[in-house]
Amino acid sequence: MTPLLRCQNLSKQFGAFHALYNLNLSIGRGRIIGLLGPNGSGKTTLIKLANGLLAPSFGEIFVGENKPGPETKKIVSYLPDRTYFDQWMRVHDCLSLFRDFYEDFDTAKANDMLFSLKIDPNALFRSLSKGTKEKVQLVLVMSRKAQLYLLDEPIGGVDPAARDYILQTIISNYNEEGTVIISTHLIQDIEKVLDDVIFLMNGQVERFASVDAIREYEKKSVDEVFREVFRC
Repeated sequence: MTPLLRCQNLSKQFGAFHALYNLNLSIGRGRIIGLLGPNGSGKTTLIKLANGLLAPSFGEIFVGENKPGPETKKIVSYLPDRTYFDQWMRVHDCLSLFRDFYEDFDTAKANDMLFSLKIDPNALFRSLSKGTKEKVQLVLVMSRKAQLYLLDEPIGGVDPAARDYILQTIISNYNEEGTVIISTHLIQDIEKVLDDVIFLMNGQVERFASVDAIREYEKKSVDEVFREVFRC
């Protein structure tokens, strides 16, 4: 079976800085994966390359059988690490925009999640708190029946009390034939929902392992192993 995400000798340079260097990676379907590493390790760069927002300096990246482009955008659902909707929009305008852009967008599911999160569809986007704006964007992303979900810091701006609900929203609403990749620094909060983890160090894969294997063979949590690897 063709991997859902595949990188071959993938490199990305910004001037003299190598955000990613000769990275090789193959990711299958039906997994929830934590993309972990310190600032500058290449997490956001990898996500943007997979989403077609950046082009490789060297090497190749494939989503399914295609390089990132119009065809892959049909199967990739991307949550960036910042808000991007116009401030004049109302929440229901954001839903309409996604419905027009993506054939796989489920408006009923989005409205159900907004109701559960107590978010008013008629609210102006500019009137929402930072955390609520991020919740709205997460609702939109998870309301697609995509194959690859790329979530860059999905709980970074959300208060601790809401994190469990947000994580439950992710694992309850993604297409189980697809894969979710979550980039975050909040490892303790998310490791309970992860199947696998990828540690990035200096733009390369330092470790790609299942969470169960880490717990079984190292007798430690993912957070403990991460702190040892990166000396946090």
